[in-house]
Amino acid sequence: MVAIVSLLDAQHSDQLNRLIFELEREFGLKGVQMTPYPHITWLTVNDGSLHNLQETLGHAAGICCKFKVRTTGLGLFPGEKPVLFIPVLRTPAVNRFHAQLFEAVGLICQEIGSHYYPETWVPHLSLALGDTSPEVVAKAMAYLNREPYNWQIELDNLTLLTKHGELFLKDGEFPLVGTEEGAAFKLTKS
Repeated sequence: MVAIVSLLDAQHSDQLNRLIFELEREFGLKGVQMTPYPHITWLTVNDGSLHNLQETLGHAAGICCKFKVRTTGLGLFPGEKPVLFIPVLRTPAVNRFHAQLFEAVGLICQEIGSHYYPETWVPHLSLALGDTSPEVVAKAMAYLNREPYNWQIELDNLTLLTKHGELFLKDGEFPLVGTEEGAAFKLTKS
C-alpha cells in the first residue's frame, strides 16, 4: 500500500506528537507510530508504479498552491480496533483539492482505497490506531477531552509514504509551490 499525504508543519507535528506520546505513556497506545510523520492522508492506493505516482504528484504539486485546513474536536472510527483522531473540516477548497487529486491518481491507479473516495473520505489526524480496543479508546477520549483542538494548519506538500518493514516512510516529498489563497488548480495532466 502507498499513502498520498500532506505532512504537517513543525509546530503542528510537535503538537500532534505530544498527544500521541501522551497516549502511549497513559494507555500504552503506540500503533499510530508506524507512520512517524504526522500527516493528513488524501488517498491510499494498492497498485500503480511508485515512479508513476511520483511523477503525477510532482506534476500536481508544481501547479498547486499552499492552502490552510482547520481541525476541531475529536473523532472516532468505531470497530473492534477503533481509530481515535482529530477531524479536519471539509471545506470547498479541501474537497476540490481531494477530488482533483483523486481524479489524477485514478488515471494511473485502479485500486484506490475505498475509504478515500470523495463521497466517503473523512480527513483527519490520527491519534491512535491498530493497537486499540473500545475500552481503551473510551478512556483515551475522556483523557484528551480537555482541549478543543481548533487548529489552523498550512499544507505545503504532497508526500508518498510506503511500507518499509514495520514503518511507513517517505518515498518522495513534493512542495506545493503557490501561496495564493483560494486559487483554482487542475491536477490532471494535459
